[in-house]
Amino acid sequence: MSLTSNYPPTSRVGYVLKRYPRYSETFIVNEILAHEAVGQEIEIFALRPVEETHFQDQLGKVRAPVTRLRDRFSGPEPFWQRLSAACEEQPAALNVLSKLDGIVSGQDVAQALDLAVEVRQRGVTHLHAHFGTVATSVARLAAAMAGIGYSFTAHAKDIYHEYSAPQHLDLKFRDADMAVTVSDYNLKYLRDTFAAPRAVRVYNGLDLERFSWTPPKAHAAEILAVGRLVEKKGFHFLIEALRIMRSEGRDVTCRIVGAGDEEDHLRAQIAESDLADYIQLEGPRPQAEVIELMRNAAVLACPCVVGSDGNRDGLPTVLLEAMAIGLPVISTDVVGIPELVRNRDTGLLVPEGDADALATALVEVIGDPDLRQDLSQRARALIERDFDITKSAGALRAIFAKSIERRNRKQVA
Repeated sequence: MSLTSNYPPTSRVGYVLKRYPRYSETFIVNEILAHEAVGQEIEIFALRPVEETHFQDQLGKVRAPVTRLRDRFSGPEPFWQRLSAACEEQPAALNVLSKLDGIVSGQDVAQALDLAVEVRQRGVTHLHAHFGTVATSVARLAAAMAGIGYSFTAHAKDIYHEYSAPQHLDLKFRDADMAVTVSDYNLKYLRDTFAAPRAVRVYNGLDLERFSWTPPKAHAAEILAVGRLVEKKGFHFLIEALRIMRSEGRDVTCRIVGAGDEEDHLRAQIAESDLADYIQLEGPRPQAEVIELMRNAAVLACPCVVGSDGNRDGLPTVLLEAMAIGLPVISTDVVGIPELVRNRDTGLLVPEGDADALATALVEVIGDPDLRQDLSQRARALIERDFDITKSAGALRAIFAKSIERRNRKQVA
């Protein structure tokens, strides 16, 4: 399938998200803003309550209305009311429910009934979900009830994590008009594992005007890391690398921006390594502050690993942001990262979980201003070519439009 990067707006599209907003999911906000910049009408449907305590500053620019579907249900009467309302708006709803394949929960069904009604009332002609878990489960069922198409973006955790309950990605790929994933590594895995012929790769993108390039500062020495404090980010290996650097008598200054379940463990590791004076856990910060930290740092460390539960990163957005801005990056050879961080071309790659190799790479990059300049320039060129959000969003609109056109032709026939 050919994806046109400058595809114009199509009719109204509904974005189905488990939670909205989420501090770490800046890629979704970037995508919606890029659609709206060319006049694409978006409706956002959130399935679960907001749990965040911090929000990115770009959220205020999103114009799309947010509908928070009810997520708690009790007794048969409310369910019957939902079913009656859905069947009144969408006569096909009852037929869809009679053919349920057992892969959705009662909560999914109830929310899909509500979503099908909202779709009809708001004139939504296509649904797109992010992550192939609950959001896609609800979008799949609601789209069938409403007689429209759906697509979804599979990222990383939804592909590789070992969930306690099966996610039935095979059926979701089968029924989706199109499916998207964010790296060629993912695409090959999905096609090999799920026989997903309608899956395509569309990279996440950035607003390159906001993330303008400046050359790295020659005398910068600070190491920066940004991300949720969870196992797959590999920050425990970064702390060990910094301990190694200190043991060799090297100066170390590092900031780690983010929050998460591993914070107490990381603090304990920092204390045990006698690094409290050298590593600062900053907590979450607005994106504007993170950008400023990037402009003053020497290197971004992104030591991603495959978690013990199979969870892993696809293409961390923070790598895109740092490379766009001009900050040299060091990361690991996990999943699709080598498509972005090309060793000694657009950044440095080290084996996952190898603290010694990470320490060596950090020392090299910090100590070689010419290397940092070269990496920075080549990284920006790659971002401009392959990770511009206007191109990525246009490719998605092409998917939406082709789905709508195909279904309209079927109805006419």
